[in-house]
Amino acid sequence: MSIVITGNPGTGKHTISSRLAKELGYTVLDLNQIAIKHGIFEKKDSTRDVDTKKLAKIIKKIIAKDTIIVGHLAPYVVERSQIKLAVILRKNPYKLISIYKRRNYSKLKQTENAASEILGVIAYDSIKKFGLRKSHQIDTSDITIKQTVNKVKLILKKKFKSDDMDWLGMVAKKNDFAKFFPNR
Repeated sequence: MSIVITGNPGTGKHTISSRLAKELGYTVLDLNQIAIKHGIFEKKDSTRDVDTKKLAKIIKKIIAKDTIIVGHLAPYVVERSQIKLAVILRKNPYKLISIYKRRNYSKLKQTENAASEILGVIAYDSIKKFGLRKSHQIDTSDITIKQTVNKVKLILKKKFKSDDMDWLGMVAKKNDFAKFFPNR
C-alpha cells in the first residue's frame, strides 16, 4: 500500500517524502512533476492550475505498492482505497510566511497559503477523503526532518496518532486576522 504526504507549501512535504522513501525503500510519486510531465496544467501568474480530473486518472494507472505520493493535491486526486495512510504536514502560519517570502511568493500567494493553513483546508479535505483513521497530522513547526520522519514511522507502527494544532485560536489570540485575511 501507498502513503500520502500532503500539506500546504512550505511544510516539508518533498524533503520528508524523499528521506522517508530512502529509509523505507519506497519510490516517490510527485504529483506536481506528474502534472508538468503530462502537460495537464494552466499557468496563471506565478501559479499552475492543475486539471485534477486528468491527474487523478493518471495517478490511478501508475500508483504502485510501496509508493509515497507527495503533493498538496493528494486529497483531490488519490483514491482512499489506494493508500494505507495519509500524513498531513502542518506548520505555524507565522513561520510559513517567512518561508514564502524566501521563495519570493507574491503577497497574495503568501496570505492565501497561510490562510489555508490557518483554516486547515488541506487537513480537512484529506480527512474527508481518506477518513479519520487513515489521516494523521504532524506539526513540523519546531521539529527536525529526522524527528518528522520518525513520527511518520511511528504512525506506520500505530504508535502515534496526530499532533494538535489550533492556528485559528493562536491568530485570534494575537488579534492578527487582518494579517492573514486582509480583505475580509
